[in-house]
Amino acid sequence: MATFTKYGDQLKKITEGWSKWEIALCVGAPIALGLAGLWYFRRSKKPKTLKESGQGEDAKKEVTKKTSNVTKKSESRQDLAQAAKNKGNKCFKDGLYDEAIVCYTEAIKTCPPDIKSDISTFYQNRAAAYENQKKYESVIQDCTSALQLNPKYSKALARRSKAYEVLGKYREALEDITKACLIEGFQNAAFLQAADRVLKTLGKFKATEAYKSKKPTRPSKFYVENYLAGFVNDPVALKFVPRKRKEELEGLGVKIKPDLEKIGDNGSVIGDKLSAFDKARNCLISQDYEKIIPLCDEELAKEANSSHVMEALLLRGTMRLLQGITTGALADLTRVGSTEGADSTLRATALIREGSLRMQRESSDEALSCFTKAEKLDNDNSDVYHHHGQQLLQLEKLDEAITKFDKSIQLSPNFPTSYVQKYYAVHRKAIVNENLTYLTEAKTGFEKTIAKFPDCSDALILYAQALSDQGKFEEAEKYFKKAQEVQPRNANNIVHRGLMMLQWEGKVEKTIELLEEALKIDPTCQYAYEIRGTIEVQRGNLTEAVNAFKKAIDLSNSEGEMAHLFSLMEAAEVQVKVAKDLNIQLPTGIL
Repeated sequence: MATFTKYGDQLKKITEGWSKWEIALCVGAPIALGLAGLWYFRRSKKPKTLKESGQGEDAKKEVTKKTSNVTKKSESRQDLAQAAKNKGNKCFKDGLYDEAIVCYTEAIKTCPPDIKSDISTFYQNRAAAYENQKKYESVIQDCTSALQLNPKYSKALARRSKAYEVLGKYREALEDITKACLIEGFQNAAFLQAADRVLKTLGKFKATEAYKSKKPTRPSKFYVENYLAGFVNDPVALKFVPRKRKEELEGLGVKIKPDLEKIGDNGSVIGDKLSAFDKARNCLISQDYEKIIPLCDEELAKEANSSHVMEALLLRGTMRLLQGITTGALADLTRVGSTEGADSTLRATALIREGSLRMQRESSDEALSCFTKAEKLDNDNSDVYHHHGQQLLQLEKLDEAITKFDKSIQLSPNFPTSYVQKYYAVHRKAIVNENLTYLTEAKTGFEKTIAKFPDCSDALILYAQALSDQGKFEEAEKYFKKAQEVQPRNANNIVHRGLMMLQWEGKVEKTIELLEEALKIDPTCQYAYEIRGTIEVQRGNLTEAVNAFKKAIDLSNSEGEMAHLFSLMEAAEVQVKVAKDLNIQLPTGIL
């Protein structure tokens, strides 16, 4: 069991390998707090809260100094105010909120104006009563009054944050709860949970607004090519294939009946009069991707006279998916998947892609339903089981995922990616169950897969990640380098290698160098910008971090991705403002 303790927590994001949330632990002094955003604080020693450091006691010292000189009359007024407050507390406990508000109001009016600490408490108590009446504007007003008297009143900040959140003022809510967390030295679990919730909500809100006007992305040729390579039986990509690839594809178990009379040696459609769909297919082969959607539109405009409607919808839906036009993609793919009488493999492929899109939208039940339908439609199609397994892996349903990968391997024994994903699922199972037997099985499986498919970069990359999870960095580096040799255009591989180097040697400059290399290879690599932004947050370079996150947002393909990135960016921006408000120096140049 002890073998797992040193790396068991590091493997949390199964689709990306090493968890992005662990970066902070490797970068240095700051740590990651919360699930959605990255928050500053030093881990070299237990941090003092602002209260413990004396910064929260200013108001009390002022009160102590002034109350030593007050008259008996003012003392009597303070006692009367406290009595009114105590009566209000009793009414509050009994659920008599109107009566409690009257009592707290009396306390505010009665208390001597120089007893700021007490008056601040009375305002905060009255805000609590208003909160129970769902009078959130009044809550905000009273919390604001309390904070004017005591700017480091964390309870008032947290209460005002909640009211802002209910009213949809998420940025204000985040600023308040971040201040409260900072004042309490990040020791208050309830505040941390609230901060995480608000940050996620703000990210989703910003993403929803931004997505309405989002322009389609322009994915790299490698990205599109790599995506399509994940399908063995894609009916659009494989309807026409090069003559020289027919035997190879049949070896993979591909169900294909090419019309050899219409196919050129490179797989393009030939003939005197090509349909708009034929031209779109030729653009897919020549990687002239920008022309595909307009050509599909042209084909579908004459739907009544076209024999390629379902194929054009699938191709257009696929390209929309890859460009982040998810609403349009979902419409196209759903139509194909639900059309009775259409080719079963065509419908199954559409359902696979629809399922993946729904998973991106965090609709896992709907997503899994798509894969179940696809299996019933085309039960000997290895693609269905392979991609179903991937989604189950993402949901941590490891045994079910392994079963699906086994079925995919049975149907297409020469498709390496199913082997790779299977053994990565076994590796995950080893971590979750702290079972060395599974770890050995995963190791053996990876090595056999690499021996059988030495040029499969996915096998090399995922095995490298599995090795780095175990702290076997030298071995991992060897496989990362080999993957780069095999697939030099794979920018994500370089990013993963950079993260591993950070984990291994803690040399952030080397990681930054690899991120820049990844962006030279593929300027549209969203993952590189995201990791760059995360690292810059941890280094205290928040301007650079925000710029990196903005670039990642522009390149994102789904609302879910955008929400995650907005959360990171908002966390960085709010920390700067809050630190300035509280006159706190955030760490910079740590590394």
